[in-house]
Amino acid sequence: MQTAQIDELEARLGKLARVLTGEPRVTVSMGAGGPRVERERFVLPTHQSTNDPAAGATHDEDLLLGYLDLLAARWRHSAIRRLDIAEAGVTGRIAQAVEDRRVLARLLADYPGARRYVERWRAQSAKEAAQRWQTLAWRERLVWAIERTLWNEPPTLSGPDADTLAAALRVLEGAGGAFETARASASTAQSVQAARAIVAGVRSLASGGANNMMQTAGPDQTVDETALARELDGFGEHDDLAFALDLDGADPARQADTQTPGQTGEARNEAVSAPGAALSEADAAASPRAIDAASAPGKPLRSIPLTTAFDVITDLTGSGDATAWRKLRALARAETGALKTHLERTLKADELTHWKREQERGEIDRAALARLAVSRGYRTPFRVSTRASGRDAAVTLLLDLSGSMAGRKIELARLCAAALADALAQLDFEAEVLGYSSIDSPAMRAHYERERAAHADLRGYNRFVERLDLRVFKRFDARDLSGLARIECGHENPDGEALSWAATRLMARKARRRLLFVLSDGSPSTSDGDPAVLRRDLHARVVEVRGQGIELVGIGIQDDAVEAFYPHSVVVRKLHELPAVAFATLSRMLARRTREA
Repeated sequence: MQTAQIDELEARLGKLARVLTGEPRVTVSMGAGGPRVERERFVLPTHQSTNDPAAGATHDEDLLLGYLDLLAARWRHSAIRRLDIAEAGVTGRIAQAVEDRRVLARLLADYPGARRYVERWRAQSAKEAAQRWQTLAWRERLVWAIERTLWNEPPTLSGPDADTLAAALRVLEGAGGAFETARASASTAQSVQAARAIVAGVRSLASGGANNMMQTAGPDQTVDETALARELDGFGEHDDLAFALDLDGADPARQADTQTPGQTGEARNEAVSAPGAALSEADAAASPRAIDAASAPGKPLRSIPLTTAFDVITDLTGSGDATAWRKLRALARAETGALKTHLERTLKADELTHWKREQERGEIDRAALARLAVSRGYRTPFRVSTRASGRDAAVTLLLDLSGSMAGRKIELARLCAAALADALAQLDFEAEVLGYSSIDSPAMRAHYERERAAHADLRGYNRFVERLDLRVFKRFDARDLSGLARIECGHENPDGEALSWAATRLMARKARRRLLFVLSDGSPSTSDGDPAVLRRDLHARVVEVRGQGIELVGIGIQDDAVEAFYPHSVVVRKLHELPAVAFATLSRMLARRTREA
């Protein structure tokens, strides 16, 4: 689909969003990582139609409308539009699933014709889960199975894990059970409470409670207790089960779920958009003052790995295919060639304005000629040019290689890195390009299991079974940039640890200025770590890095999470703008004239 067609589609969906929400400020855009709400902006995923014989030339509008209905329902009927925030962990994601079912039921009561679009969204969710099932962590599979159970959807997957999950969740069904309570949720607070009840029920299965609950299961609902105990043992141990929902920073005009029985859609829109609308008593109970806001006892403040023995640093400098690099470099120069020329002229002008005068050798300083004529014995009428201050800088580009960067994002991140590194090399700047991700390590998992079996105290750690996968695509001292052609995605993104690693390498370079650019498309995440700890850790490491004198900039790729962590940041909304925006940001910093004290 052409850019003009996408713009037209976004405009049409934006009009519909404003009708559904009653909020005139709402806009719609399409990008990776959705569906999500960013202030007054709805971001819809860029799924392509599977019905078009031209290989997905048009977007599946039914699916997009399903996503739009979901976000509009959250906006209108939920006290908190995003429960799946990083601090919420597994419990928050389950609460979001409970809440989505509740708010969509209310939307469908007003707009029955939206049912087909909601069903299309649910079908797409099932398809994506099936495609990713083999690569999902076990807890991710559990969350998905819980969501399917909440929606009364039949299981579509088979296999040992799927069968174990289905049997376990059937135990939690029945009159008065956690799922029945969840389906009867009437407010955001009740959705949160229902999610915590579901998590408590799942944990009880792992702690021996399965035997006590087996009486509620039918003859065909037996649970493989050995498999279940193995998979559920420790469930929630490293998740923030008592998460806090931050209402203080939300727009008070959109915090309340204010519709009462019998209220018309028009009246509800007025209530939602009315300034100063207050939370209902039920939803007010979900505030941090009502929910345990503090982390569980023993939770670490920093993300500390159980061991770093299995971490891997791979130096790919100069190891890329030469032909692939030449093609990449040609594309990069086409994207940012004009910007590079402008930067070169700016730096050249800066260089020519810096002179060291009163020298015995060099070129004649015209300003000193008069003194030379009148002063006998005057021996220093020369001047020498000095290196421009802006070029005495070392630059590091740190790339998030998480799985969410797959597709167009990683292609443009590779192009962006090539453009920056190529230009910096031509302008005689020291530069390094690094990448990071983490991946489940069987050896590290075995080490973790041994520590658990020995009853070691693991509460101070936040990385247990994933090793860091750190990559050097271009070293400071290398001229061969072909390694940039090997930039590709990994799995998870422990941003804090990677940031400290890159900063340590940068501090080892002798330079008057040190610049560190981080390209990322979201918040830090690992499959085995507490997201709240990962976020606190990144905040702390950003402070430490800036305290070392490093000029740090976060570049968000279709996600504004960088704004929460990096004091200096820029967000790229349109993917094709990434190389130019990143280059322009770097250029402004390099061209900024800094005088020596």
